[in-house]
Amino acid sequence: MSLNYRELKRRYDLDGVDRTVEHLSESLREGHLQPEDFSLRDLAESLIPDGRHWVRMLDPRSSGHVSVMEAGEGVDVSAFLNITGQVIYSKILESYNQEAFVVSKLVQHIPTRLDGEKIPGVSKIADDIDVIEPGMPYPNLGFGEDYIETPATSKRGFIVPVTKEAIFFDRTNLVLSRAAEVGEVLGLNKEKRLVDLVVGQTNNYKSNGQAHNTYLTSGLWVNELAGNELVDWVNVDAAEQLFAEMSDPVTGEPILVHGTTVLVMPAYRHAAHRVFNAAEITYSGAGASTATTAANPLGNYRVQESRIAYRQIVAGGEAAADAKKWWFLGDFRKAFAYMENWPITVTQAPVNSEADFNNDIVLRFKASERGAAAVLNPRYVVKSTG
Repeated sequence: MSLNYRELKRRYDLDGVDRTVEHLSESLREGHLQPEDFSLRDLAESLIPDGRHWVRMLDPRSSGHVSVMEAGEGVDVSAFLNITGQVIYSKILESYNQEAFVVSKLVQHIPTRLDGEKIPGVSKIADDIDVIEPGMPYPNLGFGEDYIETPATSKRGFIVPVTKEAIFFDRTNLVLSRAAEVGEVLGLNKEKRLVDLVVGQTNNYKSNGQAHNTYLTSGLWVNELAGNELVDWVNVDAAEQLFAEMSDPVTGEPILVHGTTVLVMPAYRHAAHRVFNAAEITYSGAGASTATTAANPLGNYRVQESRIAYRQIVAGGEAAADAKKWWFLGDFRKAFAYMENWPITVTQAPVNSEADFNNDIVLRFKASERGAAAVLNPRYVVKSTG
């Protein structure tokens, strides 16, 4: 798409920075514009007063070239900075949220201002609900003494620099490539931390001061089933039967678990789609002389596959032949969360900084995120192995 820089400048002058950046953000988000449609040099020449002269003054080949501090003195570069920042942010976000990061989209994201939380449980009153007589007070449903603790959050980030040469020689693709790399590295790091938690490589579930493994084969709950390779609906039923045995640790009442998603390894992608998306199933009991055909009852599940999950399981020491048979079923949003102090955020360094004088870096954009992967309640997901 050919961008009309004169029209962009006119809109910026008429609408102001907020509305222009908002409009560009929407266009980039909806795909009407791509970050690659922009040129750093063209943006500078169009949005900075006497922009062509400003760009020529950055010429590193000229013996008379000056620093950006001198070139920008008394010159309004805010439009150039704001729009360039939005383009780079869009490229970082695009790579950070790419489709390969499956697990990041399965869990819920909980905003928090704390570096690790103690989350109280709601007091359960089970079936001890008495009839309320006329004029009598209603009982309170408050917070009980049971609680879970989430791990401390951690911060990760990188800086994307924009040099004089990048503007003058219009090396926009190089800057966008660095921005995409930053977004991908941050997104991949977050995905791996969440994957390790979901598959049980990392265990940070802590309830009432006591640490537990996410998946147990006996004890307080049972949510791991060995020898349950995903072949047909019978294996799904076996996993669902574990949910039927789940009970609330305080009241002993059944936990109302409704599985929504199944996560499989790449080797079982087609097998999973066959099992969950078949139009009908046929069942023959042992020694039965007839077969029963019925509509497939598993159509409400979403099937997701993760190459990253498979690689993390193998990296954790599991044999590849066994790792490919692992699969998980349940409600991931209720079982796991990413405790997020702040999502992926891009901030811009002030202009006329020491980096310009020392390194010929005109602009710097810092991308960062802070959070931690946490287990909220392991009873909502069942792990099956082959």
